[in-house]
Amino acid sequence: MKEFTWPVRVYYEDTDAGGVVFYANYLKFFERARTEMLRSVGFEQDRLIIEQNLIFVVRSVKVEYLKPARFNDLLDVNAKVIEHKKTNFTFEQAITRHQDVLCTAEIRIACLDAQSMKPKLIPSAILEHLN
Repeated sequence: MKEFTWPVRVYYEDTDAGGVVFYANYLKFFERARTEMLRSVGFEQDRLIIEQNLIFVVRSVKVEYLKPARFNDLLDVNAKVIEHKKTNFTFEQAITRHQDVLCTAEIRIACLDAQSMKPKLIPSAILEHLN
């Protein structure tokens, strides 16, 4: 799959006392884009738990905060798989406003058995759609 983009509007609740997006909320925006990316190719995370006993969890995050986003900004949140192994993906993500890059991240997502919480092979059907 090519790069996926999901629009996000900054709400008042997303901002801190200084009127800019609170740093942890960028992680929420990244999460939404990854969820919508999966949904766009036919995979709902709640169905994956029920039907395949698997969940995706964040294993590691590397974030660079470059410029602030503010209340009511319309942002684009991008997600792209840059690497995958048997039980995890690495996403390259960015949040932009028009042509300005505000925040970038490299996020590794692990596939786990929903019951045992041990690593589980990523289903081939998912790999086919995200590569």
